[in-house]
Amino acid sequence: MHSVESAAAAPVWDPRQYLRHSVHRTRPFLDLLHRIPRLPAHDRPARIADLGCGPGNVTALLADRWPDAHITGFDLSPEMLERAGKDWAGTTAGGGWLDFRPADAAHWTPDEPYDLIVSNAALQWVPDHPESFAAWIEGLRPGGTLAFQVPGNFTAPSHALLGELCARPEWRARLGDQGRRFVHILGPAEYLTRLTALGCETDTWETVYCQLLRGEDPVLDWVKGTALRPVLTALGDDREAVDAFLAQYRDLLREAYPPGPDGTVFPFRRVFAVARKPR
Repeated sequence: MHSVESAAAAPVWDPRQYLRHSVHRTRPFLDLLHRIPRLPAHDRPARIADLGCGPGNVTALLADRWPDAHITGFDLSPEMLERAGKDWAGTTAGGGWLDFRPADAAHWTPDEPYDLIVSNAALQWVPDHPESFAAWIEGLRPGGTLAFQVPGNFTAPSHALLGELCARPEWRARLGDQGRRFVHILGPAEYLTRLTALGCETDTWETVYCQLLRGEDPVLDWVKGTALRPVLTALGDDREAVDAFLAQYRDLLREAYPPGPDGTVFPFRRVFAVARKPR
């Protein structure tokens, strides 16, 4: 969900909208965090990079695990970086340091040795991200770790319907393939093969989170913070078009995800990888 595309194509992000579902969005990162092995920084503060840090709320969780670490969050979105810097930048409770810098993960390479390079729900915006694995692992200290999770639900109704809607005649000229942007996500076995081939001890897996969302049209509210950002950016200030598109998409989502007595069940698949560089 984070802005890590080239500046010409980058969607405009809304940190407040993204954070409306922060509990559900944070859970996969916590699961990833628990699988990261001990870092090589035993007698000094760890150096950590978070690619596609978004509003910084997840980046800050790294300081709970490594209290004295120097942690840098990278993101392309000025809106996300402004929120992250305002809420989280500075000295951490454990005496470490947290800062944020602009960067495009499609072109980012480590400019210093890192003990951990982590990315949470961001690499889906980078079509050729597996091609960067070698450079990122090269930028790790011996025994360092590359760890990431990406959404893997792009064939689910929420995203399939978005693609179909964008392809309708009334929207095709303006939106093109804005609803079909994530087919390049690999499966756990493919990530395992690529990272193992680079010499890493690798663990990959997938999890489907059956999320119970509450409120009016909660699945629409969810995708407004992520998958809908390119569409909303393309429609811009044309309020009539935005309202018409959202109304059509809302009706499709209501049928695909009917509410139950306790809320709306929204299954969400995530793909995880943890690759440790040899010492």
